[in-house]
Amino acid sequence: MSVAVALDGPAGAGKSTIAKRAAKALDFIYVDTGALYRTIGLAASRNNIEPIPSAEVDDLLSNITVDLTFNENGEQIVLLDGEDVSGLIRTPKASMMASKISAVPSVRAYLLDLQRNIAKSHNIIMDGRDIGTVVLPDAKVKIFLTASPEARAQRRFKELCQKGMDVKYEDILSDVITRDYNDSHRETAPLKPADGCVMVDTTELDFEQSVEKILSVIKENI
Repeated sequence: MSVAVALDGPAGAGKSTIAKRAAKALDFIYVDTGALYRTIGLAASRNNIEPIPSAEVDDLLSNITVDLTFNENGEQIVLLDGEDVSGLIRTPKASMMASKISAVPSVRAYLLDLQRNIAKSHNIIMDGRDIGTVVLPDAKVKIFLTASPEARAQRRFKELCQKGMDVKYEDILSDVITRDYNDSHRETAPLKPADGCVMVDTTELDFEQSVEKILSVIKENI
């Protein structure tokens, strides 16, 4: 029987990088569900469609294909109509589009079966906003990973600067705070800790310490 680890938390908490490292250490598959919403957000942007509940969004979902595949290292590749968009969805604009599009009920329903089917056939660590509350409520391990808005903004700022992007810390902090509000106040599947989850705050932890903390929680509960 496969083992599912649900890792939820706000934007910039380090879920993706920490979950990816932990999954590799455990020989699990890592599933970044945020990438799926970013991909639909990218599709909406390309088609000049507002990321709000509408017939246009429903029509878009009927005419696109979003898939996940994994390379020989178990790393996730996201495909939009067969195109690898893994790199195109990692921008601040894509992040905000993901936050907005993820509040659309039809989008969440569209992706739900895809996410659950992956969990049925693999040992996984799946991260997102509502994995433990909605997508995988029966996950063996549920973790809510967080950090202060300032710490998360600083980490994102450094990451984007290292990629050569011209960004301002103040703008990123504003985006983090805005997305926190949007994610926690949306009507459909708002961001919140799942019942029975383990809370992990990484504000004072570096990356390696955060990974070790997550691994210890997982090992204690499987």
